[in-house]
Amino acid sequence: MRLPIVVGVDGPEGSLRALDWAAAEAARSRLPLRVVHASLWERYEGMRPTFDTERPAEQILAEHLVASAQERAQRLHAEVNVVADIQPEDPVNALERESYEAALVVLGSLGRGRIAGMLLGSVSLALASRSHCPVVVIPATAPNAQPKPGRIVVGIGDAPGPSAAARFALAQATSRHGELIAVRAWRCPAHEAADHPLLAGSQASAHRQQAEEHLEDVLAVLERTESDAVVHRSVLQGPVHQVLIEEAEGAELLVVGARRAGGRHGLRPGPVNHAVLHYAPCPVAVVPDTR
Repeated sequence: MRLPIVVGVDGPEGSLRALDWAAAEAARSRLPLRVVHASLWERYEGMRPTFDTERPAEQILAEHLVASAQERAQRLHAEVNVVADIQPEDPVNALERESYEAALVVLGSLGRGRIAGMLLGSVSLALASRSHCPVVVIPATAPNAQPKPGRIVVGIGDAPGPSAAARFALAQATSRHGELIAVRAWRCPAHEAADHPLLAGSQASAHRQQAEEHLEDVLAVLERTESDAVVHRSVLQGPVHQVLIEEAEGAELLVVGARRAGGRHGLRPGPVNHAVLHYAPCPVAVVPDTR
């Protein structure tokens, strides 16, 4: 069974960019595309008499929206099997349920008006913490320059082996016949430099070497996977979110992980994911790591 790529749409420009990205990904991956519009319009329309045959304006708008989205995706990629669905439900709940049987969930700016940016953050972060498959968030605006074709950037964390995010990133680079930039950020703790000012240089060198060795250990396992993608190493000093955002300039996709944690929803996006989802110059994939 081929799991579909699911894309959430609501009409604004950011949503159309998400639709276009998802349609292109479905064509490249040879997967079906499922267009979903979720809204609580039914709840806010109130109780209607059973003899009232007039359909709510929001329902008509939703039907027009998904039909237009389906037509647009089919026009862009005629070979893709596109279906559409309307769900009178909270967008996060609807897309979380969709994620159980999806290869990817793609979304853009799920909101209208001046608070759309706030809604993008709340919906994408909520879904990133609850999704059962990778979530790809598309920026509302296009990058200043064209990305390098096939360039995928992934953050390598502290895990001893390749994370789900690293494996997903390699698969993305492979499907594009492109390159994978594996990024490992490191920092010299402030107290070490303060307590040993004369040894600050050697301490920094030790932290960098440790980061390089860890990256090599992870990639030694990852590169056993059959792939024609070229893998590059990037070991940089600085805060993780800052390093990833800078490295993502000119990339087609930035990939980060969401760790398994306790609590109601199970996954923890973390401050790095918050930052890259809001400020990365390219689409961001958040991949749940269930280990």
